[in-house]
Amino acid sequence: MSLHRDPHAPATDPHFGIRLWLQAETRHGWVWAYDLEHLDLITRFVRASLREGIPWHDHGRKMTVVARLPAWMKQAKNRDDVLRAIARIHTALPPGWSTGTRGQGREEMT
Repeated sequence: MSLHRDPHAPATDPHFGIRLWLQAETRHGWVWAYDLEHLDLITRFVRASLREGIPWHDHGRKMTVVARLPAWMKQAKNRDDVLRAIARIHTALPPGWSTGTRGQGREEMT
């Protein structure tokens, strides 16, 4: 299983090899998320005007979700492109999808 991927190709699940549903292409690469909670985290990070790093005295390698984002996605000059791609992902969601569900991506129908 390889966790490295071509940034100019659609994202796929590393375990099952199927294409992720929550993704959109930009001129810089693909914006993708595993679920709506992951997409919300990316949105909040990209919108943030102040992004605090790891304290200078902490030399341990911290590989958080946002630390692993591609460099182009972290650049302020690409903020609008990333947010437009995220808006396209939200627009493509079918009715009934909710950010409150973890892992499922949609509300249970009763």
